[in-house]
Amino acid sequence: MRIFLSLVILFAAAIGLAVGARFNPGNVVFFYPPYRVDLSLNLFIVLTALLFVVLFAILGAIRRTQQMPQRVSAYRRDKRDREGNRALRDSLKALFEGRFGHAEKAAARAAEVPDNGGLAALIAARAAHRMGHPERRDMWLAKVRDDPALKTARLMTAIELSIDGHEPDLALESLNELNSSGQRHIHALRLALKANQRAKNWPEVLRLVRMLDKRNAVHPALSRRLRELAYDDLLSSSAHDAEALRGVLATIPAEDRVRPWVAVRAARAFNARGLHDEARAVIEKALAVEWDERLVLAYGDSGGAAGSPELLAQIERCEEWARAHPGDAELALTLGKLCLRQKLWGKAQRHLEQALSHASEAETVREAHLKLAQLHEALQHADEAAAHYRQCALATLL
Repeated sequence: MRIFLSLVILFAAAIGLAVGARFNPGNVVFFYPPYRVDLSLNLFIVLTALLFVVLFAILGAIRRTQQMPQRVSAYRRDKRDREGNRALRDSLKALFEGRFGHAEKAAARAAEVPDNGGLAALIAARAAHRMGHPERRDMWLAKVRDDPALKTARLMTAIELSIDGHEPDLALESLNELNSSGQRHIHALRLALKANQRAKNWPEVLRLVRMLDKRNAVHPALSRRLRELAYDDLLSSSAHDAEALRGVLATIPAEDRVRPWVAVRAARAFNARGLHDEARAVIEKALAVEWDERLVLAYGDSGGAAGSPELLAQIERCEEWARAHPGDAELALTLGKLCLRQKLWGKAQRHLEQALSHASEAETVREAHLKLAQLHEALQHADEAAAHYRQCALATLL
């Protein structure tokens, strides 16, 4: 319909022009002495229109000729951009496919386009790292150093790759630069946790674990394991004296202090420094919350001196526990060790033999035989002592 209407209008215009030209008696005269040129008005109008068209075409050709260098440059630039974008896509595809050599080469081609240079360098850095070339990785990262728009991306990449390459010092250096810019998102905290774990910076590990726990950003099992490692290192450090050890324990949250894996390490640290009263207090508080055989064994190592009120109180407390936990081999072993220290020979022998009858762990069996051998040795029962020493040796070999 539109084409039909256009044709009708065109024919109408042609008929109108034809009719108008037929009844147009005007003429145009050009004088240039001694010459005279007479033209009809219709011919003059046609020639003027043709002249306009020719001049317009000539001027357009001149303008296009003048613009040719810019158009060629724009064409080349567009072609380079298309090729660079294609190379960037190829590099990402190759990186995800695990073809790291191809990914780095494609990223190098993509980096020739200024707009793609930063992202291409980050892709090439990851590819070079996966191929085990840290020097090329650092070279690519250095090319992005002066790009403020990619600062966070560069630092996150540098942290992640340094951690993966077991370079915690470099990771922490990049992490400090990232923190100075105010970036504290979840993934940055996770990477900071890994970097400090690799660097064995346990106080910072504890701080980061608590931050991530508040945001539910770390698995509870991983959180528990990291806190266990951190507390183990802090409490087991030989550099701490008695006062420093008390200070370290005071910095541990109350809910963690009563957990078995913290209380055991704290008790061992206190016992190693002769602070048996503190060790007993830590263990008793933890056992009041959760029963654990490791705590029971550590309780036996924190016994007071023979004949002391502390040792008698320990024996009474263990007997209360024994009534609540009958058949507990570790508790029987601990009670036997305490009675042996107090020289209650009969009770010590009974509890140690009970530990042997219920023991399932080789270490418990070995320790029970050793204490029975010491008991019989003190009573001058040489044959029984020798037999238990042999059983202790066999348990050690097993």
